[in-house]
Amino acid sequence: MSKLVTIYGGSGFVGRYIARLMAKEGWRVRVAVRNPNEAMHVKPYGVVGQVEPVFCNIRDDASVASVMDGADAVVNCVGTFDRSGRNNFEAVQAEGATRIARLAAAHGVGQLIHVSAIGADAESASTYLRTKAEGEAGILSHFPTAVILRPSVIFGNEDGFFNRFASMSRFAPVLPVVGAETRFQPVHVDDVAQAAVKGILGQAAPGVYELGGPDVHTFRELMQQMLVLIRRRRLILNLPNFVAGWVATLGGVAQYLSLGIVKQPITADQIEALKVDNVVADGAKGFADLGITPVAMEAVLPNYLWRFRPTGQYEAIKESARNIRKV
Repeated sequence: MSKLVTIYGGSGFVGRYIARLMAKEGWRVRVAVRNPNEAMHVKPYGVVGQVEPVFCNIRDDASVASVMDGADAVVNCVGTFDRSGRNNFEAVQAEGATRIARLAAAHGVGQLIHVSAIGADAESASTYLRTKAEGEAGILSHFPTAVILRPSVIFGNEDGFFNRFASMSRFAPVLPVVGAETRFQPVHVDDVAQAAVKGILGQAAPGVYELGGPDVHTFRELMQQMLVLIRRRRLILNLPNFVAGWVATLGGVAQYLSLGIVKQPITADQIEALKVDNVVADGAKGFADLGITPVAMEAVLPNYLWRFRPTGQYEAIKESARNIRKV
């Protein structure tokens, strides 16, 4: 019988790529999510019945254990940006990750792979990064042979980074950012998924791997490159932290009063996280240790950001026509 991997959060941005690759490897894939009906897009990744979305509440022992039964490997891709509510930072990123590791050890699961984040630090002023570190510690306390992946900002067709700012640039002559000089090392989602697959297949030594692409850029430089790709001229305005704090406060009030219809543009916790560079640390294990050559963002971004150009897919045709007239 084919081997089975359970992927918690397997319908999300990173999880779906891992699910697709594992289906190609011939494994059965169990995608554990809160809303299986909203995860049907993963089923065509394999043959009939090979990839199945199932319900799981990461805050409940019995629920987590039930979707783990019979699994040869477990992957945790669950994360959150919610600081309040039942699925908050602590419940999901610290307690939830620890729960998965504890139950995986009890069930005799062979491999555990956990997707964390660069910057995870138990002493961080950011609750997001602090709970990421707490989750890592909890995992290693129960499953010391786990493979922990810490990616920098991830890009790809469905990303919430370049797509978000490209969309913002359509509506105003100014593109506001926070932490314009903070450095990032963007990594392609498929490269992160390949690293996870190495762990699932037992081809990665236990430990922490920091995953960054081949290039390091400041936030401002990333926005400049994005604007060139989408053929828009915008003033990149770096908001001082105290101004960003006002925006976060007012945005939080607007989100609360609108019952979530109006989304908070940035949170106080994100402002704290943006004060720290998001790059691979010197001496850290990374892609080279996994035998993976990461893809440069310049090779991928044009494939999905073209839709934010003034005339979308026709922008290239218009540019070609202008060149013909000049000749």
